[in-house]
Amino acid sequence: MKVTADTSDCKIILGNNGITFHISDESGNHIGHLRIGQATVEWRKGRIREGNGKKIKLQQLIELLEAQK
Repeated sequence: MKVTADTSDCKIILGNNGITFHISDESGNHIGHLRIGQATVEWRKGRIREGNGKKIKLQQLIELLEAQK
């Protein structure tokens, strides 16, 4: 997979809208978007509009990742 973020070596502070990562496969084909906000994480597969993806609370994602071995 290919994850792109145009940060230009700057510090990112999440505001109300969070930050969105555009996810592509190795061939450059669009897979979806991952938006990380202050309270939620949203995965939008394909070309789904913002707000219509699968959401999880950021704290739940952290707990899920920490539970992995």
